[in-house]
Amino acid sequence: MAGANTLTFTDATWDKEVLNSDVPVLVDFWAEWCGPCRMMTPTIDAIANDYAGRVKVGKLNVDENGATGMRYKVMSIPTLLLIKGGQVVESKIGTTGKPDLQKMIDAHVGAAAAAQKLA
Repeated sequence: MAGANTLTFTDATWDKEVLNSDVPVLVDFWAEWCGPCRMMTPTIDAIANDYAGRVKVGKLNVDENGATGMRYKVMSIPTLLLIKGGQVVESKIGTTGKPDLQKMIDAHVGAAAAAQKLA
């Protein structure tokens, strides 16, 4: 169901893959039965391809990984969280278009790139 650059996150891999990531992480909280979640899949896959190497992009199935969904108080899906340095820096609930996701990510990826150039 996921594209080549779209990762699958789980409760077991969350801390290592997401919270301890060196790059920002976009997480799509979803479930198989959720129609709007399935509608987001091509957009998530496109973002994963566009930002490969700069942002980790992945999905977390809330039916199979309920602890992480509860930890972040995910009450409806799809929910998208952008996590940077182990902290949620942006969130969107519901279906979202690619331009909105790009804007959300670029605000944090661009700042990180500029800071690295200054260092």
